[in-house]
Amino acid sequence: MLSNEALEKIDIELAKYPDNRQRSAIMSALRIAQSEKGWLSHELVGYVADYLKIPPVQALEVATFYGMYNLKPVGKYKLTVCTNLPCALSGGVDAALYLKERLGVGFNETTADGMYTLKEGECMGACGDAPVILVNNHKMCSFMTTEAIEKKLAELQ
Repeated sequence: MLSNEALEKIDIELAKYPDNRQRSAIMSALRIAQSEKGWLSHELVGYVADYLKIPPVQALEVATFYGMYNLKPVGKYKLTVCTNLPCALSGGVDAALYLKERLGVGFNETTADGMYTLKEGECMGACGDAPVILVNNHKMCSFMTTEAIEKKLAELQ
């Protein structure tokens, strides 16, 4: 279900913990699986759990708790806009509204061409850089004015 390369990466994460603490590697293992497959189906979460030798429910608890895990297919680019209060007061809500209009989707929706999924995010720890947008859980973009959003969308094309 996962490539040998992905399993090797999970093995590196597992090696960081004692033999009886495989569950400690679950977040990293799910991230690796998601990076390879794009999202985490229940079958894939179960596969990762089996690989780690933990009950599938423990892996599912983690996958459903954290917003960074995609439990259904997402667009090529997942754009997560912080709308927590400090960001909201500094333009986060405006950035979200602009993206909704510009992309023609709401939160938790994907554009018809499969390019973008728009998500609402919790605090990203960058209040001073608001509004903030996280691209594919890995690239944080700061000071996302309308102009900056347009520039980022052009880069992603």
